[in-house]
Amino acid sequence: MNLDPDLNRLAALEGFFALRTGRPRPRTGRPPLPTLAEVYATRGAPDAPECAGRRDYEEVDHEGVDPLAFRVRKVVRLLAAPEVRVGVSVAQQGLAARLWSVALGAAVLYGQVPDLDPRLLHWDADGSAPDDLWLSRVRALPGDAATIRRLVHHGHLAPLSAALRERHPVAAGLLWGNAASALASTARLLDGWAAAHGRTDVRDRVRVLTAELLGHPDLRDTGDWDGTAFRRRSCCLYYRVPGGGLCGDCCFTRAPRSSPSDPSG
Repeated sequence: MNLDPDLNRLAALEGFFALRTGRPRPRTGRPPLPTLAEVYATRGAPDAPECAGRRDYEEVDHEGVDPLAFRVRKVVRLLAAPEVRVGVSVAQQGLAARLWSVALGAAVLYGQVPDLDPRLLHWDADGSAPDDLWLSRVRALPGDAATIRRLVHHGHLAPLSAALRERHPVAAGLLWGNAASALASTARLLDGWAAAHGRTDVRDRVRVLTAELLGHPDLRDTGDWDGTAFRRRSCCLYYRVPGGGLCGDCCFTRAPRSSPSDPSG
């Protein structure tokens, strides 16, 4: 089945799967949304401070604003995170989940994926799904693992990791663990949808594609994958958020008491 211009099948899944298409709507008093290519290329200052102490995107002077730094600050503030790297981890995992969801969801529902070239994807650092991402043009590509890996893994996750690590002291292993965890979570959601709708073809396709994607050297040692179950070998640090607790795929069985035991690499 060919992709439709509005990606309606993805929209029906809602949440992280839905993707806005076309040019982003103009925003009164705010500049056009940057593409993710521009975001990854932005040179950021390490652990940049709040813009003049202001807390809201609407209030800052957007000229020269670093969207990644803004997003991390926003996550840190909303979670009351005790350290910046927690915000880095949560922000990165959220964007990784969005990208995997769109690509894997399209691959199993359409048999094709939209071209997710960073130059075509506009990002609102202050937005949430589905209004955070806009695909300016829908171009169909093969829905195989090699294409998904090129689009998401190499096209987004690698430059995103590099851009974040340029700004903040966070381990590469933690970020790749997040990427694998986000992919596994996406697969479980699709598997559950397929089971509920009697789509054994979708369930089979999800498992095959996910296993292939997790076989990449950057991801294959990040955790153990069996069917749709994933147990990671690093920690995303969410347990450090007040009241956060452990994630379902966490390497820990109980939250550690001190930072030296964090397996963040």
